[in-house]
Amino acid sequence: MYEAVHARPDGESTVSRLASTAAEYGFAGIVIRNHGDALPDYDRASIADTYGIDVVSGVEVRAEDRSRASGFVGNHRESKTIVAVHGGDLDMNRFAVEQPAVDVLAHPMAGDGDVDHVVVKTAAENSVHIEWSLREVLRAEGGQRVSALRDLTKLRDLIQEYDAPYVVSADPRTHLQLRAPRDLAGLGEALDCSESWIESGLAAWGTLTTRNRERTSEHFVEPGVRREASDDR
Repeated sequence: MYEAVHARPDGESTVSRLASTAAEYGFAGIVIRNHGDALPDYDRASIADTYGIDVVSGVEVRAEDRSRASGFVGNHRESKTIVAVHGGDLDMNRFAVEQPAVDVLAHPMAGDGDVDHVVVKTAAENSVHIEWSLREVLRAEGGQRVSALRDLTKLRDLIQEYDAPYVVSADPRTHLQLRAPRDLAGLGEALDCSESWIESGLAAWGTLTTRNRERTSEHFVEPGVRREASDDR
């Protein structure tokens, strides 16, 4: 299972510190989801050797309108393994799920954000994963937390109804906000979600990573078709 994190300078902890804690909690990898103007510098191979954990190059595109978002997605698609779009605005949510080049619609219910059946059906059609973000439930209080619980219930029901792809995350910005998979599964059960549903959402980050790395390999032609190395002997 993987977690998607914001590292310094977009978050408060370094990539190494996040990787260390994630490995301790039993994650197989972390996706660096910093916003495009705050990308971190780190040595993936060194971290993997030190902590035994996969560090995935990602980005969370944040833009004021569709045109800018489209440009940013195109700019990052070739260099980042995971490309997410910063959601929370209904129009931006719709933009993200309409783009097959986008892997994840991030925190679509944040702020005044909303998701309807059209957004979820389109996400399913284009294989864009919708994030089921637990950050507000974990870190908000009072009415904001109640609203987040209601939003998550609505989003889960839509995801299940239309069999849309999804990812689960606590969206941590520091190593102190990381939660072990078993803790997130326990929270999910309190929200009427099965342990397997939460674990599948955490594992989906790794599935996306494997798929996208395969697609950028020299042997990839198209889904289901690989170019085998020639034998010149």
